[in-house]
Amino acid sequence: MSKTLVIVESPAKAKTISKFLGKKYMVKASMGHVRDLPKSQFGVDVSNGFNPKYITIRGKGNTIKDLRAAEKKADQVLIASDPDREGEAIAWHLQNILEIPDDEPCRIEFNEITKQAIQSAVTHPRVVDADLVNAQQARRILDRLVGYNLSPLLWRKVKKGLSAGRVQSVAVRLICDREEEIESFEPEEYWTLTGSFIKTGSAPFEGKLYKYLGKKIDIDSAEKMREVLDSLKGTHYTVTKVTRKEKNRKPAPPFITSTLQQEAYRKLNFTSRKTMMIAQQLYEGLDLGKEGTSGLVTYIRTDSTRVSETARSEAQDYLRKRLGAHYVGKNTPRPAGKGKIQDAHEAIRPTSVNREPDLIKSFLTNDQYKLYKLIWSRFLASQMSQAVFDTTSVDISAGDYMFRATGSVIKFPGFMQVYTESRDDGEKDEEKLLPELSEGESVEARSLTPKQHYTQPPPRYTDATLVKTLEEKGIGRPSTYAPIVETVIKRGYVVRENKQLYPTELGTTVVDLLKKHFLNIIDIEFTAGMEEELDRIEEGTVNWVQVLDKFYTPFNQTLLKADKEIGRVQVADEVTDEICEQCGRNMVIKMGRYGKFLACPGFPECRNTRPLLEPTGVGCPRCEGELVARRSKKGRKFYGCSRYPECDFTIWDQPAKVKCPVCGGLMIEKKGAGKKITLRCINEKCSNKDVANSKVKSRIKKNSENKVENISLQ
Repeated sequence: MSKTLVIVESPAKAKTISKFLGKKYMVKASMGHVRDLPKSQFGVDVSNGFNPKYITIRGKGNTIKDLRAAEKKADQVLIASDPDREGEAIAWHLQNILEIPDDEPCRIEFNEITKQAIQSAVTHPRVVDADLVNAQQARRILDRLVGYNLSPLLWRKVKKGLSAGRVQSVAVRLICDREEEIESFEPEEYWTLTGSFIKTGSAPFEGKLYKYLGKKIDIDSAEKMREVLDSLKGTHYTVTKVTRKEKNRKPAPPFITSTLQQEAYRKLNFTSRKTMMIAQQLYEGLDLGKEGTSGLVTYIRTDSTRVSETARSEAQDYLRKRLGAHYVGKNTPRPAGKGKIQDAHEAIRPTSVNREPDLIKSFLTNDQYKLYKLIWSRFLASQMSQAVFDTTSVDISAGDYMFRATGSVIKFPGFMQVYTESRDDGEKDEEKLLPELSEGESVEARSLTPKQHYTQPPPRYTDATLVKTLEEKGIGRPSTYAPIVETVIKRGYVVRENKQLYPTELGTTVVDLLKKHFLNIIDIEFTAGMEEELDRIEEGTVNWVQVLDKFYTPFNQTLLKADKEIGRVQVADEVTDEICEQCGRNMVIKMGRYGKFLACPGFPECRNTRPLLEPTGVGCPRCEGELVARRSKKGRKFYGCSRYPECDFTIWDQPAKVKCPVCGGLMIEKKGAGKKITLRCINEKCSNKDVANSKVKSRIKKNSENKVENISLQ
């Protein structure tokens, strides 16, 4: 019996596919790449057309031996690595190792791991795409040219063990630049005034002061606010304009790689790395009991929101049956996204919308269920009709001043029946219904509430906002977003604290050095331009060797010049009052893989290290010790007693400095939507359940001199 050997990348994918193909097929896994540039050598012959020296990856000898043995038993070989540049490069390496002719159709690809998609793919093999291979090869060599030339320079000039990368250095620069903006930011004071109005027989509603003498009003001090309040005393309030509109809101498009990482971070608190790991499991396939093994989502590395007609039709049929025809969206074309869109694959969607999350929940882990439900809901919502809102805007005049009240209620939920996209600022849509008001009608102002604010600096990047920025600026591609974030943290250039990304002193030092001597390497536009060059290689419009030569010639000249000009750069460690118990030196703060720790400066003679305990000022509820911040083995911050191991009390949430007003127990801070922080008592027997909803007053900036009392007008 003739047999076909199908080679995929992972055992999980091999297991799934083998169940679809039957006895005529052998399915083997290459375990990812089998060849690469050597780690211990430069591996690129720059003077000979950037010819790469590929070697078998250590530990892959038995895998290659097994694949060659399987090839001898087969009449045909089909390579089914992932449908992207890297997958094409893996296919090319396997083709060379197995000595398959270049013109032999041995490459198959599919966007989803379902029986229909796999059986169709094996009947339509093609030759390995040289342009895709060259684009990936150019990226790999380009990264090697930068990393293996810049990293040794950093070792010599700054510190051993450092590295620099073509894309990772730009990401660190973005984080450093944002930190610089925050540090140089000077907050400006401003005030708002909210009026509580009432129409006889109706519920009260709120309006904000926004105009004075027909122009937008800006109040920047307590004195000006007092002047406004004095002017409004005894004023008559009249409705001068009522505007009613019907507004529509479109659903968000189905996920692409970057938006999946962003939304999983916002809604599920998943890092980019965790999101892609779980998404890969959903893509490769899971055992669904009687239904068998199947891939649950389409290919997860994509920058296109395109959806196949088959999937669109299936979603529309599902909506008609479950919700009714009025929930089915119109097939209107979506505007192209920002930056370069390769459009090589569909959007990330469920392989079958009829496979509802709750129907297969028992076969999934909790995290797999959460991510699958997110992908399923987003896709279904993208095929639904728009949400319709009834909005009302009311202008209320008070002498020379104008207040505005706005209200919005959902008239038809549309896609919001299934899913709504979250926002970086954590804001939620709230229904605010205004009473029926007519122009010329008088209303009563029950109170005027002044509030002091300060302008805020730009927020630090989170995993989600960094990925969003990288995508918008054209830096990296779908397959690189998650590795970029994890790499800069692993290198010690960036730390993640309370979901925010902070540059370390080391990261700032390296970025400053690169800015001064290698501006192109960390220039955002230059890096985005290189990504476009790689796209042109893939399209077959430019030669990959010429692209590398155009980059390397000036880069090498800059490298030689910088090596002469840069002196030894010292990154000073922060000295503490903690004394090393082994040698008596003052210990210093070092940055490790999981954040800061204390180390003896006498290394290597003295190798003493200790955890860096961050005091909280909150007493331990079990003993006389103090709660301090610590790090778990995985780098997650938690809080424990300073007297450990005598006292083993620990909590994950930050302890509050106020005690529970009911039982006097320990309170913890919980972060809600947006920037709101609430307090919660950890005593499960505490009767005061409302404590969990109290706002943290101690976190609000107070200024007693600028305090302006609310004015009650009743």
